[in-house]
Amino acid sequence: MKEAVITHEGVVKSVENKRVCVTILQSSACAGCAAKVMCASAEAKEKVVDVLTADADAYRVGQKVVLEGRLSDGRRAAIIAYGLPLLLLLPVLFIATRVTGSEIQGALCALGTVALYFLVIYLAFRKRLQQSFSFRIRH
Repeated sequence: MKEAVITHEGVVKSVENKRVCVTILQSSACAGCAAKVMCASAEAKEKVVDVLTADADAYRVGQKVVLEGRLSDGRRAAIIAYGLPLLLLLPVLFIATRVTGSEIQGALCALGTVALYFLVIYLAFRKRLQQSFSFRIRH
């Protein structure tokens, strides 16, 4: 079975080393897209996406390209960005509230735990996540 793919048309904004910056123009097709809930480009009129590719020198500023990404990447990104923090926040909130006897202290502990989670993700896994959750230019 072929994996579901998200595609977006865009225009090359700049080319540097192995990075192609592409501006995605939101179209009315986004309204009917099954992946719009997990797709950040549906939230804005225009979004700039960095695409890491070895053949970046093959693209020119102003060139129209089609970007594609796997739907499963969007699902994994949503789990990492929303699901896991929620799974951390709720138990910590209830346990800290129970231990301290204060809802405010429990909420602060829970928010601190989520902030620490995102700091660890950013510092330790940023490069790996950036490589695995990237769009590719369709040839």
